[in-house]
Amino acid sequence: MSKSEFLNFSHQPVLLSEVLEALNLRSDGIYVDCTFGRGGHTQAILNGLGPSGRVLAFDQDPEAVQAALSLTDKRFSIIHSPFAQLGQYIEKCGFIGKVDGLLLDLGVSSPQLEVSNRGFSFMRDGPLDMRMNPENGESVAQWLSKAMVNDIAAVLKTYGEERFARRIARAIVAIREHKPLKTTRQLADIIAAAHPPPRKGKREEFKHPATRSFQALRIFINRELEQLQQILPQVLDVLVPGGHLVVISFHSLEDRIVKRFIRDCVRGDDFPQEVPVTKDMLSPSLRAISKPIFPTAAEVAANPRARSAVMRVAERCK
Repeated sequence: MSKSEFLNFSHQPVLLSEVLEALNLRSDGIYVDCTFGRGGHTQAILNGLGPSGRVLAFDQDPEAVQAALSLTDKRFSIIHSPFAQLGQYIEKCGFIGKVDGLLLDLGVSSPQLEVSNRGFSFMRDGPLDMRMNPENGESVAQWLSKAMVNDIAAVLKTYGEERFARRIARAIVAIREHKPLKTTRQLADIIAAAHPPPRKGKREEFKHPATRSFQALRIFINRELEQLQQILPQVLDVLVPGGHLVVISFHSLEDRIVKRFIRDCVRGDDFPQEVPVTKDMLSPSLRAISKPIFPTAAEVAANPRARSAVMRVAERCK
């Protein structure tokens, strides 16, 4: 995909107005978009800043980074790196403890889903890849070519909550003995054949049987949950007191990690139950700003991909 194709790609940032409100923009503030993607959130943040404001963005996708280089705004910088390396880059920039707001918009960007050669979608036939950075690591096709039934089933069950994980895993291993798995269409067809027909009236009746498996393989191959677990503690060192953490999740496993992290930081120091301490002695590191925020019905109607989004917001304690 060329830079011009990437830039012209139709994309709607999820929960855009809610994100801008949650970040509580200051004209001279420093903000980090950990998932640049198509750049929708980044551009909106820049639009809300003054001449001395700064936005630093991360993305591990080389195509996204190339597209970001077209933003000639001097207030903006892009770093080609997984966001799990946040701390070391923020330290190099001299922004430790100075960031006013940090956004994590998890999941996959529209260009990654829509372009068949990235292999993220079962709706388009393409090479079975799914790597956020195609230049690093092994593709889904490479992993599936050698993984054991138990390992495949564990991935589908753990990361996709797929009820028929073992049936699908056995089918994949049986088919690959005769023909290598190379395309998204091949894998989607194997999963659909292994999946029992849904019961009428059930929600699954309207969902493609490959949905959970493709999601699971993408999360696994990109180590998405591990990277999320790695970045969250770093946020505490990066944010200025009073700075805001904003996280948009699209999967229950991601949201559970974020929810528990914020809860533990709000709770503060973990003293034994028998130790008599008052609430102000617990040294909480975050304060929850609001209840979980969900897209409106109007946004979901305009952008169906927003339907599973949930946003959590917390403030760094002073």
